[in-house]
Amino acid sequence: MIATITRAITLAQEHGEEISEPEDLYPHADELIVAAIGFTLIFVFMSKFAIPRINKVLEERRERIQGEMEKAETTRVDADSILEQYRQQLANARDEANRIIEEARQTAEGVRKELTDKAERDAQGIVQRAQEEIRAERDRVFADLKSQVGELSVELATRVVGESLDRERQLRLVEQYIDELTSQGEPGAGS
Repeated sequence: MIATITRAITLAQEHGEEISEPEDLYPHADELIVAAIGFTLIFVFMSKFAIPRINKVLEERRERIQGEMEKAETTRVDADSILEQYRQQLANARDEANRIIEEARQTAEGVRKELTDKAERDAQGIVQRAQEEIRAERDRVFADLKSQVGELSVELATRVVGESLDRERQLRLVEQYIDELTSQGEPGAGS
């Protein structure tokens, strides 16, 4: 501080001002009173008007920032919620896809089994019809054979016996003989 006062004195002398005493450099009481009143007025003005406005602006700014932070937090929570919903929907979609695939597999298995069963029934039907046709053909062949054997046996008997048997008696004998042969020749018959 002394250096400042010394410098002020030096500057004043250079500019041609006359300084008589160092006490002249110190403020006088009336200057101090005016300065104190000015300071008090500025302090009162600042404390009544400027500082409350500054505090109000700072409070508004703090509230705005707080609001934006709360809004950002709400947005983040909403985004997390939406993300969780999407993840749940994705998991549900995967489960649904797996269920649909399983249903399709079961349906395909059912169709395959149904087609296999139908093919087996058709094959059994074909075999059954073939067996019936074979039986019918066998019965027809037996009937034809029976009539031919009957005629041959009558002719043979007529030649052997040398006399003619009446036709009705011959046929009865032949049928009786064929029935005996048939019952012996059929599977599972009296052995």
